[in-house]
Amino acid sequence: MGKPDTRRLDREIQNNERKLQAVQNRELWPLNGRERRAVLGGAVSTARGLHKGTGTDRGDRAMDTAWQSAETRLIAEITALRTERQRVVTEAARAKAAKKSSGWW
Repeated sequence: MGKPDTRRLDREIQNNERKLQAVQNRELWPLNGRERRAVLGGAVSTARGLHKGTGTDRGDRAMDTAWQSAETRLIAEITALRTERQRVVTEAARAKAAKKSSGWW
């Protein structure tokens, strides 16, 4: 039994880490539709508050909440992928140990 095939999981982890970096840099491309609408809605609310002269607190809070939820989602996905990768590696090691111990000598 060779090494476990974790290339797909490694690639997904790397993609999600890139997305997390982009979210931390406030780029819109890694956001899903709900998060993108929340960020843009917060920007509109901020612009409206500036135009009316009532302040930008509400829009700023909405945008911050949307960015934080995107970060939390990506961190959770990365954690789940790393856990799955570790499970695959452990399972392969168990299978290899079982195969070695079942030898007749």
